[in-house]
Amino acid sequence: MLCELCGKRPATVHVTKVVNNEKVEHDLCQQCAREQGDLGVFLNPMFSINNLLSALLDDEERRGRSLPAPTGVRCATCNFTYSDFARVGRLGCSDCYEVFGDRLDAVLRRIQGSSEHVGKSPRRAAAGLHVKKEIDGLRRQLELAVRQEAYEKAAQLRDRIRLLEKQESTGEK
Repeated sequence: MLCELCGKRPATVHVTKVVNNEKVEHDLCQQCAREQGDLGVFLNPMFSINNLLSALLDDEERRGRSLPAPTGVRCATCNFTYSDFARVGRLGCSDCYEVFGDRLDAVLRRIQGSSEHVGKSPRRAAAGLHVKKEIDGLRRQLELAVRQEAYEKAAQLRDRIRLLEKQESTGEK
């Protein structure tokens, strides 16, 4: 199949765009796809997730959505600055999450919709994990109810936890 734009080279890039709920598809050669502009980052052989993250950080800065860069703030462990993070698209060490936490929260929310990672569960194990997560959540609620001296609610939560644990151990649903 030949490129839809130039009609000369073989089409090696399939482009699907959805704008206002209208889907448009094109088959292009690499050169024409690169010339289209908005695909350049994906066709660049130097493309990496770090470069993508760095570009998102730059976009946040340009739109004024991010917090101002903390001046002089460095991670005590790896000596990384927020500017280093924005430049290379990754943090220097695990302590950087604490040092730059306020700024990272906004970036993570934009990228993945939440600043808390929830992950995915394998389908076979999902049922068991769901019950364990529910029990963990109920235990946290129970601790809070006890601290607030809401003993009736605490008793209900305790009974629910016991029921779920019994169902889990017997394999009932």
